[in-house]
Amino acid sequence: MYYEKHSDSSSNPLLIQAARNLLARQREAERSDAVALARRVGINPDAWQADVLRSTERQVALLCSRQAGKSTVTSLLALHEALHRPGALVLLLSPSLRQSQELFLKVKQAYGALTGEIVQAREESALRMHFSNDARIVALPGKEATIRGFSGVDLLIIDEASRVSDELYQAVRPMLAVSGGRIVLLTTPAGKRGFFHTEWTEGGDEWQRVKITARECPRISSEWLEAERQRIGDWWYRQEYMCEFVETLDQVFSYDDIQRALDDPQVKPLFG
Repeated sequence: MYYEKHSDSSSNPLLIQAARNLLARQREAERSDAVALARRVGINPDAWQADVLRSTERQVALLCSRQAGKSTVTSLLALHEALHRPGALVLLLSPSLRQSQELFLKVKQAYGALTGEIVQAREESALRMHFSNDARIVALPGKEATIRGFSGVDLLIIDEASRVSDELYQAVRPMLAVSGGRIVLLTTPAGKRGFFHTEWTEGGDEWQRVKITARECPRISSEWLEAERQRIGDWWYRQEYMCEFVETLDQVFSYDDIQRALDDPQVKPLFG
């Protein structure tokens, strides 16, 4: 009796070696280019996202519209740091634990989309991942008491940065002093106040600044934006979608008036 012999690719040593060689080439490309990791995850980044993924700047500020893709690109930065820097410590910080968990979930989803990854998640919970190369990604709430124990941070990502307190921001910056780590701020505006507004407007050349409005996002239609503007009103629209630092609704004096009063050499103090 004649039996047709079928080759089993799962046991073919040549095919197995070819797959290993392909993965090795992919990882080597990813080591110096996080865009390659994004594509292996199944994400084709926008041009600005690719620029952020390839950036080597130590301080990056992302002022982006809602749904522009800022959480996606920073989650990929976090995952890339963990997979390709053994022993790295990546912290995800935001005003609340729920928001930190949402960003962390994007990291976990990206990692779950990888196949054949040699760096394994040795420990995994709702708030942290510990990898086989001793790198860690930890999600934290915006409370000073919970973050002071960390040091030697390689990548610090602060989500909704315009809503994180100045005190917390000053408390986390020393974590980067010895490690020389990177910091990435991502947010929509929240008025002309707080450390993010100060860094964006007065931080000098030490920051790489990226501003992406809803009109620059290919996934948001102009028709939807116009309908949204009429629904939520001009004030909210300018802040949430056009990334403008508009005055807060309860502000008595405008930011510009206050700055002029402070900076005007013609204004003399009442007491001196």
